[in-house]
Amino acid sequence: MLEFIKEKTGCWEYLKNCGLPIFMYGMGDGAVKIENIMKSFGIAVSGYFASDDFYRGHEFKGHFVHTLAQIEEYLDEFVVVLAFAAGYERLYDHINEIAEKYVLLAPDVPVAGDGLFTYDYCMENADKIQKVYALLADEKSRQTYADVINFKISGKIGYLNSCTSPESEVCGELIKLSQTEVYLDLGAYNGDTVQKFIKACSNNFRSIYAFEPSEKNFRRLRENTDASDGRIRLFNGAVWSKNGFLPVTNGSGRMVSVTPDGEKTVECFSADDAVPENATLIKLDVEGAEKEAITGAERHIKNGAKIICALYHRNEDMFEIPLQLLKINPGLKLFIRHQLYIPAWETNLYAHL
Repeated sequence: MLEFIKEKTGCWEYLKNCGLPIFMYGMGDGAVKIENIMKSFGIAVSGYFASDDFYRGHEFKGHFVHTLAQIEEYLDEFVVVLAFAAGYERLYDHINEIAEKYVLLAPDVPVAGDGLFTYDYCMENADKIQKVYALLADEKSRQTYADVINFKISGKIGYLNSCTSPESEVCGELIKLSQTEVYLDLGAYNGDTVQKFIKACSNNFRSIYAFEPSEKNFRRLRENTDASDGRIRLFNGAVWSKNGFLPVTNGSGRMVSVTPDGEKTVECFSADDAVPENATLIKLDVEGAEKEAITGAERHIKNGAKIICALYHRNEDMFEIPLQLLKINPGLKLFIRHQLYIPAWETNLYAHL
């Protein structure tokens, strides 16, 4: 079982036992989160460095921030821990150039929820992981699933390099659009995915329903969407298993998370209740609330809606979400693809009949 998992030593174990100086590449929330985990394992950070474009000679967490060249002046061998997300090609290539010279790890830290995706965690959930692997509809999905899991355990970016697919492959091959789509954008952010959908179907569609809980992002969604188009409806709220109100906390960037002690409440919607038409395509990227959003969209899923769903917010998403969808509609074919991103934040599930 789980013969496709090759990495048994996790990145945290490697960092603890490597015996080399460890330098964090990047600063901000990601670096703080990763360093806190490292401290819990007794792993010390030797220092920080920034890209030349961002280098300012300042300090971070009591350390002077270097450039990579400054560290190379007095050290021949060290380990680089990537502490930020890279989603565009020039930066992605730069990170790979560093990885060719030094050991570079990009630790997998869940966006939502607790715990770490380790080999032991995989063994605890081996039955579910193996079941999803066996149910995937093509060999590329199985290889992508294996590569992403091995990356999440080890932090080795080579696994992501080997399974990265172009966005055109996803839109053109896995999800085929008609001219009568009813599109639900659950987690619409600033309207970027709404615009991608409109472009992909050449503005020929039946309806769009877009949901976004952040007030700031919703203003941008409204600005970036044609309010005069009667086919489009916008909802300033979260998606959930039922209608009501939820406590949330505003995070950095696009993130609004459901938390028991949230700083405010937002309205939430069940997609089944909010959308009277039968959806034909549902995109879910809701910062860790995917399982609840799926529960609230069971009618649409049972009726055969195509699905695009993020698999990277919570550790358990890699196996719980595919199994949840199949329980609702056993006829769905499941595909997994990873698009250009470090860490595995653009690993998505695609499902259709």
